[in-house]
Amino acid sequence: MADSLYVADTHTLVWHLAVDAQLGKSASRILNDPASRILIPSIVLAEALYILERKPHLYSISETELLREIAQDNRMKIAVLDQETVAKTLDCKAISEMHDRQIVATALLAEEAGFDVAILTKDDNITQSGLAACVW
Repeated sequence: MADSLYVADTHTLVWHLAVDAQLGKSASRILNDPASRILIPSIVLAEALYILERKPHLYSISETELLREIAQDNRMKIAVLDQETVAKTLDCKAISEMHDRQIVATALLAEEAGFDVAILTKDDNITQSGLAACVW
């Protein structure tokens, strides 16, 4: 039996850490489960910080607090954007947005490494691609 691993997309991460009601119930349950393992693609971290910088009035968490929360949560790991991940985006051409391709590529590489993977997202671009399991 493979270990379960969840890949967080940008809004999932922000909404979880800001305790925002927009977060899907299943995604919230997973993110609040102390046994869950969460993988955060580096592009997600960069996008989350950019959102908080540009629209600080929309969320109850700052960029610094987001970074601190991730660092303190031993269930969360940052997946680097490396050559292997960029190359894997070539398998994700069904997705129009490069950032979303990187998220899915991260999930696909984790699957290839033997994990049972689902992406925590409501993004239609990702869910409708059919390239990876999604939970919301």
